[in-house]
Amino acid sequence: MIELKFDEKGLIPAIVQDIKTKKVLMLAYMNEEALKKTMSTETTWFYSRSRQELWNKGATSGNIQHVRKIAYDCDGDTLLIEVEQQGVACHTGNYSCFYREILNRAKEDEELQDIIHKLADTIRDRRLNPKDGSYTNYLFEKGIDKILKKIGEESAEIIIAAKNPINEELVYEICDFVYHLMVLMEIRDVSIDDIIRELSKRYK
Repeated sequence: MIELKFDEKGLIPAIVQDIKTKKVLMLAYMNEEALKKTMSTETTWFYSRSRQELWNKGATSGNIQHVRKIAYDCDGDTLLIEVEQQGVACHTGNYSCFYREILNRAKEDEELQDIIHKLADTIRDRRLNPKDGSYTNYLFEKGIDKILKKIGEESAEIIIAAKNPINEELVYEICDFVYHLMVLMEIRDVSIDDIIRELSKRYK
């Protein structure tokens, strides 16, 4: 802890961020004991300034934060905790404590960047909670052979569309292919993070 600078009350602010979406979830304070418990249990612990005691996020609500990375800023006086959030982060029921906005000119960009994870979450929800009339559920019911057949069909349509000088059709067919590929990933329990990790190895 030598490089960290706790304030006069022995506290340091900790920003908690979703490691997948990079969305800021909350800000709380840690003392040295809370930080040590966070590191040893790999779940977030904080110090309550009002109650003057340690508390473990999700201990009563079930909204546990599984710690994946801890970093600190250039001055050593602020922590950044990257987590896999189980449930919601805010006591109001919102996913992030920062759900109220004063200004947002980047909302569309943020939604576009997060669309792959949202699609993966929707596909998983369809698998766990079937919905009548859902095409995704139809694919799950038919099984992997049907899904593989659709992937083959969509890849052929990509090849045909790629011969067309107009990209609109190609983009459309690629989206169809990606969707069916993600259905395959779900039925085989392959996550977006698995793909990202493998790509990161190849990028080096």
